[in-house]
Amino acid sequence: MRKTLRKHASPILLGMLILFVFLMHTAKIIAIPFMQNLEAISYDERLRLTMPQTLDRRIVIVDIDEKSLAEEGRWPWGRDKLAIMLDNLFSHYKVAVVGFDIVFAEKDDSSGLKTLEQLGRDELKNIPQFQSSLARLRPQLDHDQFFARTLAEHPVVLGYYFTNFQDRVSGVLPAPTFSAGAFKNSRSAFVAASGYGANLPEFQNAANIAGHFNPYTDFDGVARRVPMLIEYDGAYYEAFSLAVVQTFYGASPIRAVTEKDSGGEALEWLRTDKLKIPLDKNISTLVPYRGRQGSFSYISASDVLHGRTDVAAMAGAIVLVGTTAPGLMDLRSTPVGAVYPGVEIHANLIAGMLDNNIKEKPAYMQGADFTQMLLIGLLLAFFMPSLSPVKASFLALAALLWVIGTNFALWQYANMVMPLAATVTMIVTQFGVGMSYGFYIEAHTKRQISGLFGQYVPPELVDEMSENPDSFTMEGENREMTVLFADVRNFTRISEGLNPKTLSKLMNKYMTPMTHVIHQHRGTIDKYIGDAIMAFWGAPLADPEHARHAVMAALEMQETLAALRPQFVAGGLPEIRIGIGINTGMMSVGNMGSEFRMAYTVMGDAVNLCSRLEGLTKQYGVGILVSGETQKSLPDIVFRELDKVRVKGKDIPVSIYEPLGLAEKIAPTMQNELQQFQQAIELYRAQKWELAEACFLNLQNAFPHDTVYRLYLQRIVYFRSNPPDPEWDGTFVFINK
Repeated sequence: MRKTLRKHASPILLGMLILFVFLMHTAKIIAIPFMQNLEAISYDERLRLTMPQTLDRRIVIVDIDEKSLAEEGRWPWGRDKLAIMLDNLFSHYKVAVVGFDIVFAEKDDSSGLKTLEQLGRDELKNIPQFQSSLARLRPQLDHDQFFARTLAEHPVVLGYYFTNFQDRVSGVLPAPTFSAGAFKNSRSAFVAASGYGANLPEFQNAANIAGHFNPYTDFDGVARRVPMLIEYDGAYYEAFSLAVVQTFYGASPIRAVTEKDSGGEALEWLRTDKLKIPLDKNISTLVPYRGRQGSFSYISASDVLHGRTDVAAMAGAIVLVGTTAPGLMDLRSTPVGAVYPGVEIHANLIAGMLDNNIKEKPAYMQGADFTQMLLIGLLLAFFMPSLSPVKASFLALAALLWVIGTNFALWQYANMVMPLAATVTMIVTQFGVGMSYGFYIEAHTKRQISGLFGQYVPPELVDEMSENPDSFTMEGENREMTVLFADVRNFTRISEGLNPKTLSKLMNKYMTPMTHVIHQHRGTIDKYIGDAIMAFWGAPLADPEHARHAVMAALEMQETLAALRPQFVAGGLPEIRIGIGINTGMMSVGNMGSEFRMAYTVMGDAVNLCSRLEGLTKQYGVGILVSGETQKSLPDIVFRELDKVRVKGKDIPVSIYEPLGLAEKIAPTMQNELQQFQQAIELYRAQKWELAEACFLNLQNAFPHDTVYRLYLQRIVYFRSNPPDPEWDGTFVFINK
């Protein structure tokens, strides 16, 4: 055993670390958001797999649906109409209880009584006939009183809601289920409210009983639970579904059952003579969804009003009056439907209470989950590293089957909800990490090189470097290399005309193919500087042809961008162009930076000169500029010598060239143009202005879009008036970067 521990110490410690992280999550010392989402998904799946999906005829939903609104007019309806519907439900359909999933918070002035009373106080106060008629009609026109009288005659439960807006208080609350201070010694985390929207006093006094219809919305916006008690101003108010079932059973008093432990008292159950409702730590109850929408009978409110419904379908039923009309906004997200009527949530909970079939999630389930995870995690951590892949797979599979089987048995036969996702994920993670450990150890060398250089070089170079890893280091060193700078022309103007999303899309579509081209030519990406790309050749892998690879990459970058421009235009993006500068020379290369951030990069005068060359592409109107140091080592590539310049920060003149392509691909017409241009350059440097001007004019007439010829003609005009020194060698001095 000791030998096994020593041999497999690393994977065992890794398994223990994985177990420790998951145990900390299970104990709620740390939170893993992904696991919270996964647990919610696993709960929803268990619910959907085991729900009965049958129609429960004990509860009927009288639906204020689109049909009712079309027949009776827009909501809210007059209270006289609701009173008639309520009378029909009890007298004609013989229902047992009616619960309103509606708040009656405003007075009904639809009858015109308010206007008539105003006339009786003003213009018609001295007309006896009007006053007597008004007194006779007032009971019929006072719809609120008519509705209140109807409420008082029947077992009706009203609904209201709580809110956390302190200034939002309307209507009158019913008497609390438990008075203030009833649970002052409890450690349960009651849902608390600071405001409410309730019914008018005359309705609440007439109905006598009411319940809140606030669901408990989980972190993902899904309604899986309903608080059975909500605390407001120190007192505790029962849920709408509980009030309905209480009324159905004869309004027997509710008792709170508490459990004592080392942490104090906690509410575990709410009980009546016929009910036993389990509570979680938030005094909420899981909704026992029977199925998707339609698990209860829906009857249009207009059919009830006009007596068009079969009496047998409603006799003795619990009726909930609610709405599924989208415009009335009583729709929720639930495990069984993203758009689900709120009234059917109450119906599911009522059905669960009637059946005493509500899932229980007691606090000790967290301890049971912790213990199970600890035992299984230790078993896997200690034994799996020493097993063959096949045996390790069987061990992990057995652990998974045990956890899932036990969890399902508790769910289905004991009506208990035990967490599942964390333990299953822990097993899968330990198995995956354990099986991968050997592979990663064997590939350590390649991973190390990829970690050091993978962000800079293409995978092909990483493969080559892994064959001889001792030859590479990130420490600084001097070597001859070639560096490239590529920059988007007029990027500031382009970016100002685009919104951030479009600009990001443009840069991604540009940077990706450019980087691909550089990698294809064995280049190393140094960095992206806004719209600019910096790359180099010759490190970390030595490359005798670094100059050639850099120039060929630049030519292909321009060709690739030219092919992309029509796609950019078709996609509503600007038609961008780039300038590329290339220089070859001695440079310092290595991991450079600070203790806070390091980068594998190149530095030196040769790098600075390359940056200047990229900037000069704008002056000459060309896509690529290379230095003489780069040009001289590439005899198979044709270049056009553009100029001899002294850039800012450099005293030594530099010859600059434009690469045109491989010699074998250069057309005779271009060869002829190059000869004429070379002749014009020699005349220009010899200060033979008239002859040079004539040559440049011929070239400009033949090639009017070439900026170089126009540039030299402008210089000739200047030098005629300001002759250079007789010993001048043709060098042009740039004072700007």
